[in-house]
Amino acid sequence: MTDVDDGVPPLTGYAVAITADRRREEFASMLERRGARVVHAPAMRIVPLAEDTELRAATRACLAEPLDYTVASTGIGFRGWLEAADGWGLGAQVRQRCAASRLYARGPKATGAMRAAGLPDGWSPASESSAELLAELLRQDLAGRRIVLQEHGEPMRDFADALRAAGAHVIQISVYRWAPPIDEQPLRRLVELIATGAIDAVTFTSAPAVAGLLAAAADANRQDALLAALRGPVVAACVGPVCATQLRQHDVECLVPERYRLGALVRIITERLPLERSVVVHAAGHELRLHGTAVTVDGSVVPLPPRAAALLRALAAQPGRVLSRAELLERAFPGGDEHAVETSVGRLRAALGPAGGAVQTVVKRGYRLAVAHGTSQSGTGVVSRQS
Repeated sequence: MTDVDDGVPPLTGYAVAITADRRREEFASMLERRGARVVHAPAMRIVPLAEDTELRAATRACLAEPLDYTVASTGIGFRGWLEAADGWGLGAQVRQRCAASRLYARGPKATGAMRAAGLPDGWSPASESSAELLAELLRQDLAGRRIVLQEHGEPMRDFADALRAAGAHVIQISVYRWAPPIDEQPLRRLVELIATGAIDAVTFTSAPAVAGLLAAAADANRQDALLAALRGPVVAACVGPVCATQLRQHDVECLVPERYRLGALVRIITERLPLERSVVVHAAGHELRLHGTAVTVDGSVVPLPPRAAALLRALAAQPGRVLSRAELLERAFPGGDEHAVETSVGRLRAALGPAGGAVQTVVKRGYRLAVAHGTSQSGTGVVSRQS
């Protein structure tokens, strides 16, 4: 056992999935420093279009006549456009056209990209939402105006159509697009891990990543199981409300930080996951605090094998109640056999050490946690239990 003190990382024992491709190393490092076990399975990848003939044609269209408005949706996209233009020898002209127009940016990252290009700060919505950005543009007289719209990972058709309906001439700049991952096996494995509750939290930093995970689950005929898990034991965490939209349409509650940043997403996971996924039980004279695939026994952290952790969590959900081997199989590791339950009970008792006696065998009936008149506490409250 490892002594617990103020230095114990708060996400010790928790498995957190990352569906992002971009900045995944940085994201994983932040979570791992807080004790999480990170599972990486990109749900989408960004395909650069710097050599695309359509992008070059759209860039030349921007140079044909003066621009009235320049709209940047993402920092990486705006920077990528200018880098591609530089490669074609058109970068200086693009910057001049943009500088002479009215500038709009969806959020701080897009603003930062404009600033890095030597452009002045433009108007940016406090919500960082495309809807508010569009509403502000539509307050202007757009009849006959030329607008360059740098899009994010998917074509902003509704956005562009609304501007055209107001009389504007819109040039859409698509610097990158989303595509499925080259190797889809990690994503298929992640679907199964989520569906079976083997992941404590799954994170999303883009709406296409949500769509990619749902599509992978549908292809495996596991979408219902995946959504059931996300509505129950598995925490979904999204970087912003736009990212969370599809999950909320499926009645999945999501953690969304107030500031739509990677660091803020890590902070809200660190604060909320232990509340959502921790259980405290007093059994056989010991305090057992369950957090992911680890348990703190009387103040000392004990890592557990995944099956032993699943079995203990099943028993702790109803302390004192006898669960049959069949019930434990269904709740802890479907697809196993009763011998697997007995093996996992033995490993669990051995890992718990002196507290192993808290896991009692009830002859011909099954197993239970030895709670006389104890208390169980979880993220949903405190419930008195009686054997």
